[in-house]
Amino acid sequence: MTGTFPNVSISTERLVLRPFEDSDIEAFAEMMNDELVTTWTSVPQPYTEADARAWITELAPAERAEGRGIVFAVDEFLTQRLVGTVHLQNTNWRVRSTEIAYVIAPWARGEGYASEAALATAQWIFHDQSFERLELRTAADNTASQQVAQKIGCISEGVLRGAWIARTRGENGEWTDVRTDLIVWSLLPEDLEGVGEQLADTGGFTSFADWN
Repeated sequence: MTGTFPNVSISTERLVLRPFEDSDIEAFAEMMNDELVTTWTSVPQPYTEADARAWITELAPAERAEGRGIVFAVDEFLTQRLVGTVHLQNTNWRVRSTEIAYVIAPWARGEGYASEAALATAQWIFHDQSFERLELRTAADNTASQQVAQKIGCISEGVLRGAWIARTRGENGEWTDVRTDLIVWSLLPEDLEGVGEQLADTGGFTSFADWN
């Protein structure tokens, strides 16, 4: 049983989550070259504009078309500047479960954008798409991502020992792989009851179908 997420955008008071466009390539490449992104993700390093173009024009659209998930660009509503990205992946349509991952650009950190984008995505996946479980995995030392999980109401379920490869930069500037644990978090529809009110107070979210 496989489905496909609709091609939509999601709007909050401060953000718009939408499909990526060719015009995002330069800003996306710059964001993905950030040191923290390199540390906690598996993206190529350095991350070139060719990498960004392949992701935006081929790989991300295939995630949705082939039923694996959906990729959103996250824009700041007022400036239309690229804030980050949200990726739903490893989707199980029978179980109605999917996994969320997110990246926020260095200039936009500390503004609560990751929590706002993740919470809006969770509300959309539960309310509009009738999903029953959202999963998040964070590296053991990635405290910023863990704070986002806690803010949107996720429950820590346990640790996957040695399940991820992070990276660290040495004094010579070279990146080295480091094995680390993953903390597994989950969010169920009922977990949003209190947290959802906080987003509603700031305008909630609205989804717009057939984005083009």
